[in-house]
Amino acid sequence: MATPVRTRDGGSALGRSASRRSRGEAPFRYASTGAGIFLLVIMAAIGVFLVVEAVPALQANKGSFFTDLIWEPNGSQIFGIGALAFGTVVSATLALIMAVPVAVGVALFISHYAPRRMAGVLGYVIDLLAAVPSVVYGLWGVIFLVPFMQGPSEFLNEYLGFIPLFGGDLVAGRSMLTASIVLAVMILPIVAAISREVFLQVPRMHEEAALALGATRWEVIKVAVLPFGRPGVISAAMLGLGRAMGETIAVALIFPATFGISFEILTPQGNSIAANIANGFGEATPIGRGALIASGLVLFIITLLVNTGARMIVARRKEFSGAAS
Repeated sequence: MATPVRTRDGGSALGRSASRRSRGEAPFRYASTGAGIFLLVIMAAIGVFLVVEAVPALQANKGSFFTDLIWEPNGSQIFGIGALAFGTVVSATLALIMAVPVAVGVALFISHYAPRRMAGVLGYVIDLLAAVPSVVYGLWGVIFLVPFMQGPSEFLNEYLGFIPLFGGDLVAGRSMLTASIVLAVMILPIVAAISREVFLQVPRMHEEAALALGATRWEVIKVAVLPFGRPGVISAAMLGLGRAMGETIAVALIFPATFGISFEILTPQGNSIAANIANGFGEATPIGRGALIASGLVLFIITLLVNTGARMIVARRKEFSGAAS
């Protein structure tokens, strides 16, 4: 038990220290609570703005906003979000499927396999890739990837065309697959960087206990590292998914800007909500602008649902106390 130290004024040093901590705790608690409330207010304000701006266009719509595959708000005033929402979800999901396994592998190599100097260099490169503007990825996709994907797309269509995903009579480099690859390259550094930091936080005791029981390096990763880092990897994947769903310029340069629903990812068709907003906002009439804002509202809601689902998954999958999320 600590003995209180007397000070010149006769007070206890421990008591004065506790008093200083209590005085500093209340302002910090109020500031952090206010910051959280302020963030919720901003999100609510964005939602209210989107609703207010979208209502006139939705009232003037002569079709079904959720099911129609036509987008003509500037002319016949018939527009629907079905094809755009489909393209947004499919392209982002394909990008996530391609990016997450590679990102997790890169993160594991940097955190547990690479020599210290190499790990530092690779981590620095990953952080730099995460900071590259999306327009650069879009230009790379248009100039290099679209012509390059013509050959692989024809190969997949010829030998795997019996699978509906790779079917289609007309195969082109500008397709859903190409856009998904660009999105995968964009989100890979984000997922890898976050996963790397999560894997580096694995308690050393867990790894040493597995090694003491005779586990190999891979078994240590399987029984100690991956279970601990699973919530963090899921959070990183959902963060990447959110960026892929909201990406604008990169996919606007690559998508053929068609309005239809098809699972044939090698054919020249596909579009997304963000790309459609970028392509159509400049020439939109008041009704067309409201229709684009309404589509942005749908994207806003989809993103909120995805993040909410991710938080629920992370909360259910925590297996270690203090796992990153």
